[in-house]
Amino acid sequence: MSRALQPSEELVELDAEALRTWSGRVLDALGRERREIDAINVYPVADGDTGTNLYLTAEAAHQAVEAVFAAAEPDAAETVRAMAHGALLGARGNSGTILAQLLRGMAAVLAEGRDGDHLARALAEAADAARRAVAHPVEGTILTVASAAAEACAGGGRLVDVAGNAYDGARTALATTTAQLDVLTRAGVVDAGGQGLVTVLGALVETVTGRAPLRPETPAHGVVAPAAPLAPEDCGTEDGPAYEVIYLLEAEDAAVDLLRSRLDALGESLVVVGGDGLWNVHVHVDDAGAAVEAGIEAGRPHRIRVTHFASSPAGPDARGARAQRAVVAVVPGEGLAGLCAEAGATTVRTRPGEQPAGDELLDAIRRAHAREVVLLPNDTELRQTAAAAAERARAEGIRVALIPTRAAVQGIAALAVHEPDRRFDEDVVAMTAAAGATRYAELAVAERQSFTSAGVCQAGDVLGLIEGDVAVIGEDLTETARTVLDRMLSAGGELVTLIVADDTPPDLATALERHVRRGYLAVDTTTYHAGAGAPPLLIGVE
Repeated sequence: MSRALQPSEELVELDAEALRTWSGRVLDALGRERREIDAINVYPVADGDTGTNLYLTAEAAHQAVEAVFAAAEPDAAETVRAMAHGALLGARGNSGTILAQLLRGMAAVLAEGRDGDHLARALAEAADAARRAVAHPVEGTILTVASAAAEACAGGGRLVDVAGNAYDGARTALATTTAQLDVLTRAGVVDAGGQGLVTVLGALVETVTGRAPLRPETPAHGVVAPAAPLAPEDCGTEDGPAYEVIYLLEAEDAAVDLLRSRLDALGESLVVVGGDGLWNVHVHVDDAGAAVEAGIEAGRPHRIRVTHFASSPAGPDARGARAQRAVVAVVPGEGLAGLCAEAGATTVRTRPGEQPAGDELLDAIRRAHAREVVLLPNDTELRQTAAAAAERARAEGIRVALIPTRAAVQGIAALAVHEPDRRFDEDVVAMTAAAGATRYAELAVAERQSFTSAGVCQAGDVLGLIEGDVAVIGEDLTETARTVLDRMLSAGGELVTLIVADDTPPDLATALERHVRRGYLAVDTTTYHAGAGAPPLLIGVE
């Protein structure tokens, strides 16, 4: 664990532990202040999520740092690179993407040295890198605050002085942002992204001095919303692009240069950060499909996120109203449909050998009567259909998050951690993490002779599929299930979920529960009945 400085102590250099402490304090500070930052978010789009996006970006950065510490004892260069790489992978929104580039710019210098002079150079490189990443830099934003922080400590010096000067320079610049952008002037607030960067630098000051800096006297720490509701034109969002598109992209530098030109012509608020073959792309457009297609032509996009702005609050005054949220889940069997419905989900039943059509999924999203919907397809083959249905729903003003669950047990795991009172992005992150932590298997009976990844099977053989691939071929349902369970639990696990169909032998679940209790003392077991129309057995291991 990192050691907290005493108020009388000062750091001379940012070592690995100090960088770890900084990343943790950034996360804690943004967690405390994100609602205040959300409340003053009116530029470039008044969607009230800048604080949350910065927090989620910082969370990804800190998790990456903790991961390298869990694996070994990293040096400072490895730690700061992990912090920057984690932010790149997890960057959210316009300001989160810029924060990722700021950290990447700092990492390039701090990997070489971490005293005061190197920190000053790192902040200068960070500010320059962030401006290069933005297609059309605008003053009065996080870019202005970053440049002011770098200029305030340009002379270098002791680490504590450089950090303090950068923080003071950022605070001063933040206070001036209100007058630099008309939308901020009308709202009577400072720039939300700039406020977030001041918070990040404040965490750095506390790390190197052991003392928390004074909170800046800005609208973010006083009046956090305009005195009267803002009209769309006052927020700068009238006739703006309909969608925010974000994705990670594996591509060569030359292809990214062309991509920037294409996306710049398609929309606005374009930020492309990264390098060395991996990029994070952020843009606001009316044609989300064209933005994704441009990424496909440039390389391999993944982790694609599309948000329809119409489903976001109209301005900072709207933060008090919590939108209704629903979960739509595709499930096999009447029993699972009832289970998910009891948990508050709108369900779509699958039929043996037949997947639901896109219109069925879209109808379910509409039936949910919610402004925010989490969609759980629970089948790998259904993902494209689900993505198309989600896109059509977004065009109707519904904010839809598609969690790529590949089996019903992953959907149940996601639904188990669903909290409708939690912020939408937080809920989606928690549900995605729960689904991703659940390995899945299925038992089926072969209908004909065929070649599989486990060898040749005959009609009537019991097939044990793990993560979609045939791993075990057996003759007895119970014995095959035991073998599949043992293989899955060999990689560890805390909870086994068994989902049995109506036509499954009634003693199968009992036999498997007994098997787990005898061989895996720390593993719990839960059994659900899927009813008719489901596979004989579904297994989940969390």
